[in-house]
Amino acid sequence: MPSPDGLPRRRKPLATTAIDAASREADEALADALEAEIEAEAALAELTEPEIEESLRARGARLTALEVARLIVDAAEDKKAAEIVLLDVSELTSMADYFVICTGGSERQLGAIGDGIAEKLRDEGVRPIGREGGSNSHWTLLDFGAVIVHIFAQQERDYYQLERHWSKAKTVVRVQ
Repeated sequence: MPSPDGLPRRRKPLATTAIDAASREADEALADALEAEIEAEAALAELTEPEIEESLRARGARLTALEVARLIVDAAEDKKAAEIVLLDVSELTSMADYFVICTGGSERQLGAIGDGIAEKLRDEGVRPIGREGGSNSHWTLLDFGAVIVHIFAQQERDYYQLERHWSKAKTVVRVQ
């Protein structure tokens, strides 16, 4: 029942007795035993659970821009791209750190090079942000964020001359 002023009444502290002390000690012992049992179960679970393989997304996030660029060069080589050039443009522009420029001999090879690069990087957990053009446009662009890939037919490569445009860029790799 509330007090006349409407505030709740305070309870009077219970007298501590030997029974209360014994009860508290029993409760503490039970709590310690439960805590020890939980820790033992957690330790056993760590030993029995198989290690989870790293996800592709986590693996892709670990790769540096240069590692991604080198994977792209390898994939282009696997698809027999010609005149592969890896340029470091990080000092010249903020749009990317590296350009990979390569040439395909036919429309079909242009598509195969683009698909091969996208597939190899997908296996590593890296997906392109965008893809522009196609084999029939004679120029395909793959955007991997810090790395941009230009796949040209020979005539378009001669016409646009990207290496000349980015002549101040450092050449990291050149594969003939």
